[in-house]
Amino acid sequence: MPSKPEDVIKDLKAGKYAPIYFLQGEEPHFIDVISDFIEKNAIAEHEKGFNQTIMYGKDAPMTAILGNARRFPMMADRQVVIVKEAQNIWGIGREEIDTLLINYIQNPLPSTILVFAFKYKNLDGRKALAKELDKKAILVKSDKIPEYKLAPWIEGYIQSQGHKIDNRTAVLLAESIGNNLEVMTNEIGKMLINFTESTQITADHIHKYIGINKDYNNFELTKAIGVKDVLKANKIIHYFLQNPKANPLIPTIIVIYNYFSKLALYHDLKGATDADLARKLAVNPFFIKEYHIAAKNYNLGKVIEAFAFIKEADLRSKGVNISKMDESLILKELIFKIMH
Repeated sequence: MPSKPEDVIKDLKAGKYAPIYFLQGEEPHFIDVISDFIEKNAIAEHEKGFNQTIMYGKDAPMTAILGNARRFPMMADRQVVIVKEAQNIWGIGREEIDTLLINYIQNPLPSTILVFAFKYKNLDGRKALAKELDKKAILVKSDKIPEYKLAPWIEGYIQSQGHKIDNRTAVLLAESIGNNLEVMTNEIGKMLINFTESTQITADHIHKYIGINKDYNNFELTKAIGVKDVLKANKIIHYFLQNPKANPLIPTIIVIYNYFSKLALYHDLKGATDADLARKLAVNPFFIKEYHIAAKNYNLGKVIEAFAFIKEADLRSKGVNISKMDESLILKELIFKIMH
């Protein structure tokens, strides 16, 4: 079974290194964290000139990669060979190329740390290479974090950086940024750099340093739609229209579409427990009560009607087979039609 990124990172911080790491998956964040840690820490800085080799998949045939891996370190205990963008290695996945790597996996040079950063995809688990890596190397599968697990992940990540954040504030970040961890960690990093001591992160900090308004954002807009708070929805729309660069129309339409998709699924799951609803809807359990209210305000017929309005708004925004409208009018009209 592939190793969890968190377990591998824990071992690396404890100074435990393996001869081969194959880091794969759709979420590049953990792949970067592991490969960067090895690049920075596996050997001393003064040894890197002779004993650390960085290669790129599109420029590195497997024979060259393994040739470097089979070299002995110069005046050091070990060497590091890192293959970035390893998904671009010519022929990987083909039997003759895979066999070259399998032969090395079966008899690796103990003084080499060989790292493959294989991003945005996974090896075919049915083939010999994946099976051999799983048995004799550190095979990591880096999956996207589901949206309903994103807020707890943010809480843990910020804690690992020496700070704290409550669940609701973490949800604000999750709903506003999404589960692209590269973007998420960059935005959090821009914020945390402003604190020299351990700090309780609040919505005000997020507004000040990241630019997400705690009261006027897509998360609060869908909440207002769900509870049919027309006044709050109109205030948010007005704020968006005054700040169009920070609140572009298309992402807002996508968020509204995703919200009603979850409402449609909610109606299909009638009778499910709150825990099952949270898992199926991929939302934080904290917000299931809000979905209960929204489902009462929008029966399945209303949800289907909302989809038609959302599609019309999307086409208008793109000028596809329909007269193009000003973005401010599109958003106002969409929200009005949905809520009335």
